[in-house]
Amino acid sequence: MTQQTKYKRVLLKLSGEALMGKDAFGINRDTIMQIVGQVKEVADMGVQVAVVIGGGNIFRGVATQAQGMDRATADYMGMMATVMNALALKDAFESLGLKARVQSALSMQQIAETYARPKAIQYLEEGKVVIFAAGTGNPFFTTDTAASLRGAEMNCDIMLKATNVDGVYTADPKKYPSATRYQTITFDEAISKNLRVMDATAFALCREQKLNIVVFGIAKDGALKRVIAGEDEGTLVHC
Repeated sequence: MTQQTKYKRVLLKLSGEALMGKDAFGINRDTIMQIVGQVKEVADMGVQVAVVIGGGNIFRGVATQAQGMDRATADYMGMMATVMNALALKDAFESLGLKARVQSALSMQQIAETYARPKAIQYLEEGKVVIFAAGTGNPFFTTDTAASLRGAEMNCDIMLKATNVDGVYTADPKKYPSATRYQTITFDEAISKNLRVMDATAFALCREQKLNIVVFGIAKDGALKRVIAGEDEGTLVHC
């Protein structure tokens, strides 16, 4: 690694909403380029980056129509949305000269490789960004759970959960301006205080696998680099 970093291999969890910018839905090109620019910055430092992407920015547009739909069918539709986002991310990465590969938990051989752990690890070791799409490939599981699973499978040093706020707060900072940010907090404390870091299944898996989590705001320029350097950015949730 060319610069000092705290982590060698990371799993970056991006929500689909993170790609919308200020748009109502879809993919905002300026926003996606800002995000991939931050990833390239840490990749150039020698950090191996895997990404799990959600699909809310696309599926939100049909969410109302999906009400009353069979849950499994709706979840598969959401998985398809994550594949679209993954392809957009890959295109953005490669436009900046950073090689990327998309691996899907659902078989879509014409547009993405089917997920294979050894191949994904090989790509990471080669310095490529690996984008995991289609969640776990199973309905009833969120992309947070997929991120926890892939982070453990890839032997990542940390999971980085990118959100719209710059960490975990004592209360919703949008509703309560006096709320304060936790610099660090344990898994047990987060549970006892009922802090919604991520869904319960994903949180339990991270805790079991001792995969620590940093929650941070991806919209802040340079935030990802500061997290990688171990600076006081976001909130570290640890064992």
